[in-house]
Amino acid sequence: MTPTAPGAAAAPAGMRFDIREVGRVASVREFIVRVKGLPSCLNGQMVEFARGGKGIVMGFTEQDVLVLILGNEANIRAGDEVYSRGQAFATPVGEGLLGRVVTALGEPFDDQGPVLATDVRPTFYEAPGVMERVPVKEGLQTGVRIVDAAFPIAKGQRQLIIGDQMTGKTTITTDTILNQHDKGVICIYCAIGQSQSSFLKVLSLLRERGALAYTIVVAGIASAPLGEQYLAPYAAASMAEYFASKGRDVFVAFDDLSKHAWAYRQLSLLMERAPGREAYPGDIFYVHSQLLERAGKFIKELGGGTITFFPIVATIQGDITGYVQTNIISITDGQLYLNTGLFQRGFKPAIDFGLSVSRIGNKAQCEAMRELSGKLRLEYLRYQELLSMTSMKADLSAEAEARLRRGEVINQLITQNKARPSPLSEQIVFHYAIRKGLLDPLSREARLKFKERVHAWLQEHSAGLLQQIQAQQSMTPPIKEGLDKALGLFLHDEGLVV
Repeated sequence: MTPTAPGAAAAPAGMRFDIREVGRVASVREFIVRVKGLPSCLNGQMVEFARGGKGIVMGFTEQDVLVLILGNEANIRAGDEVYSRGQAFATPVGEGLLGRVVTALGEPFDDQGPVLATDVRPTFYEAPGVMERVPVKEGLQTGVRIVDAAFPIAKGQRQLIIGDQMTGKTTITTDTILNQHDKGVICIYCAIGQSQSSFLKVLSLLRERGALAYTIVVAGIASAPLGEQYLAPYAAASMAEYFASKGRDVFVAFDDLSKHAWAYRQLSLLMERAPGREAYPGDIFYVHSQLLERAGKFIKELGGGTITFFPIVATIQGDITGYVQTNIISITDGQLYLNTGLFQRGFKPAIDFGLSVSRIGNKAQCEAMRELSGKLRLEYLRYQELLSMTSMKADLSAEAEARLRRGEVINQLITQNKARPSPLSEQIVFHYAIRKGLLDPLSREARLKFKERVHAWLQEHSAGLLQQIQAQQSMTPPIKEGLDKALGLFLHDEGLVV
């Protein structure tokens, strides 16, 4: 503190000094303001405009500071003062955001009054280093049978969902959110550049199924200012980090990063940065890697929580070799590729077994699923190959017919309607029936009846067995014996025995 000069009046007790740098607006172009002055500001810091509103420092030229406007630029004029207090841009976080729909700035986007945030976290937080992480091994049950069996997801993983428009990418994320009911996982759904109607459909589903109780919805939809669309995924990551620092497990869906890349490309062109491949700026890889590296499972000193990311990326006519697509594939721990042809043939979710992978592997699966579904992917790929080879042949060997029938069983049981996540106990029952060959001799109609009724029948007649499966998650001899008996009774009671 500077001492008071002799003879000068002392400052009143309790007086607060507002220390800030002052610059002036040189020009306004769409969402970008060029500011003269502010010699000490850094990238990512927040600034305030004299007429109201906030901005974030996006870069520099030799003469100007480039500021992204957050909100409406209509009130900003050349010559206006701009203030910087040296504060990093921060996102409101806390338990009070659960059940709310908020903007990228943490402001309410619903009709439930002010958002009761308890803290703030830097929006552009540096991802923890290697020594601050632990290996990811604990599984995250998505409720999507084909994913949990063939492409298991671990808590702390980054799994890309990629495919053409209208192939069910959003459905996988919403089913995963619905499946976290009573599992202690906090969910964050981040909409980026979506249409109002698509966003409202997702919001309505989450509200009707009671999922908003453990979910935060971040709305960076197409009608939002471009700056908020750009900030939305970073804000969602900061909200997730708050819960992870408290030891919680968090699941975050970014829907989708293609539109986020478009928003950043537009901002970069307005800032007159040199365009590169597909007109994207050269730092687009850094923009997404900076975001996605914030996922993981962290050491106890950082809270011991986990953050799982499901980034969604759109393709055009199935082309996964685009600039943004290949960038994000190289950043993530695997991808689920949704095939338009499979979707049109009614195979839903339309996940392509050949182009999809989870690099975490079966380490994320429970013992029962690992034992029962280990050969599922290979069997199904062989079935598809055999199906294409024998489509024009009338006479088939007994072995080929048996393989085709087994493939049909797998195909029918892993096909799944949207908004109907499958509990782990049901999945184990299905895969056990496949392994034992119980469904191979049945007709398609009988298998459909088995698929629709068996779990409800077991809940009524063998609830203890299902509870045992859910608790132990391993195929012990008593569980196998119980399943053999219960499934035999079900097939007999329903008249499905051949």
